[in-house]
Amino acid sequence: MEVEVPGNPQAFLPNTDLSLQDDLMSQPVPLTDQIVASPSPPKPPVIIIHEEDSTCSHLVALFTNESAKSALIKKYKSAVTWAASANLHKTQASKHTAKKRRLASPTCDACHVVLTRPVVCLECSFAGCWHNAHAVAHLRVSNHSFAVEAKTGAIFCASCDDFVYSNILDSLYDHINLSAAEKTLKYRDPGKIKEAYRQWSPDQKDQDFLQTSTTEVSSQGRRGLLNLGQTCAMNTILQSFIHNPLLRNYFLSDKHNYKLCLKPKDCMCCEMDKLFTEIFSGDPAPFGPLSILPVMWRGSDSSSSFSEGYAQHDAHEFFISCIQHIHRTFKGSTESSCNCIIHSTFAGALASEIVCGKCHFSSTQVDPMLDISLELKGKDKDSSADEPTLHSCLRRYTRAEKLPPKTYTCSKCGSNSDATKRLSFRKLPPVLAFQLKRFEHKTADKSSAHKITKPVRFPAQCNLAAFTSFGSNSEATSNIGPDILYDYDLFCVVNHEGAMDNGHYTNFARFEDEWYRFDDDKVTHAKLSQVLASNAYMLFYVKRQLDYHPVIRPSYVVSREKEAQREREREKEKLQTLNREIDDDLMRLLT
Repeated sequence: MEVEVPGNPQAFLPNTDLSLQDDLMSQPVPLTDQIVASPSPPKPPVIIIHEEDSTCSHLVALFTNESAKSALIKKYKSAVTWAASANLHKTQASKHTAKKRRLASPTCDACHVVLTRPVVCLECSFAGCWHNAHAVAHLRVSNHSFAVEAKTGAIFCASCDDFVYSNILDSLYDHINLSAAEKTLKYRDPGKIKEAYRQWSPDQKDQDFLQTSTTEVSSQGRRGLLNLGQTCAMNTILQSFIHNPLLRNYFLSDKHNYKLCLKPKDCMCCEMDKLFTEIFSGDPAPFGPLSILPVMWRGSDSSSSFSEGYAQHDAHEFFISCIQHIHRTFKGSTESSCNCIIHSTFAGALASEIVCGKCHFSSTQVDPMLDISLELKGKDKDSSADEPTLHSCLRRYTRAEKLPPKTYTCSKCGSNSDATKRLSFRKLPPVLAFQLKRFEHKTADKSSAHKITKPVRFPAQCNLAAFTSFGSNSEATSNIGPDILYDYDLFCVVNHEGAMDNGHYTNFARFEDEWYRFDDDKVTHAKLSQVLASNAYMLFYVKRQLDYHPVIRPSYVVSREKEAQREREREKEKLQTLNREIDDDLMRLLT
């Protein structure tokens, strides 16, 4: 991926930051069950990274020389590792101001200006500034070819006079940043051990299996969906599923095969598997998801609007109904501690803390959540005049508010006069789904509802550490770990156009670093500026670095084993009781 920089040397910086969006899942998925650890797009079954995957012919030529390649990678690792460690040290030190230790900042070897974003030569020890072009001047004078912007990992080629892309170095950059975060991470539970990340590479047995028992599929998921009669709401949510990295990786790795399902009738997991099979089949023609509609009709509650046939529906309501239907038809799903694909993707936890105004005793209740609905208007009259942002809506959602009198009785002092309540994220999910409540009902009569059309500003990347239960607590802030663990990247936006009763749904979705607009069967290229300026109704963010585990035992297996253990204990008790009765009968016969 080449980035234009003429006339603006800093133009590359926001774009290269997007490389952080594609983290650990650029590697193949192991054959054992695991939680997928990154949102990058799926690759063909056997993945061997070649040097020619670079956009720069000069870098490809250098990589043919093993000694030159090793020297460049060693220098690259040194520069990026320093920048990653310095960034994490700064993050941790800001939380311990009393113990803050200053690290020496590098300076430009030419003008001696302190470098906030150092550009390091990959063939010598020179570090220079980009703003005054000293880094580029050094490459030309010394006849050196490559330099790296240490904080973003971007490679500058002197011959191309541009920043260039390398698949090898991009993957190495992500691995270095994750390793640095793991080494500095502190946990709330000192006894908890984080499983160290180990890059998976297939052995000969795995390669033979992948080559003989798998089929390559297209990694291009840009396919429109036909409108089957007021199904634009369904189409936008299905596109959000298609571009959801965790759902995509789950169904493309054949975790649920509709041809092998024992109960295929009304199975929404089967419908999702069919959908992903069609979307990634390589056929560019729009696809009509005909079979999903009747499954939704039969599986929806009678009170849901989806039981009304071809009526106009709400996208958020379809989202909730669909993920609940997937959960219900997932093999081994449970009502609590479920690790189905839906709960592994969307499930988080909200903490509701109530503090007594008299004795300051606090009680906390933790509830599960699959999405967050945010009010666009505050309760204060003045707040409705301001242009809302996603962060302002989250601040309003998580700020403390006074409870009405006599609605809460303190269990410690018995007072029911004053109390405050505050919501916070106790557990952040891998994928966050936000609904911006644009449809307002002033009365119980739905016919009086109207749409809030004011724009809501939202970012392409956001950090949610401040909205967690620990991030808002000054005593626990030092133990929440690096901020990068709370970073989220936007990957889908659902928009509603027109009036409330006769509007139309469209959506934007990200594929790698490119954005596309989906209007039913029409798919067009879009810019990030268009996405951020759209009138959003739903927002989908994916966590930049996900937790992963080497082995996950399904909850239904655990419950089945516990039930088997209880059954064995009951049989043992019955046998003991029978033996005692036999012994008693024998004693009576002898006496």
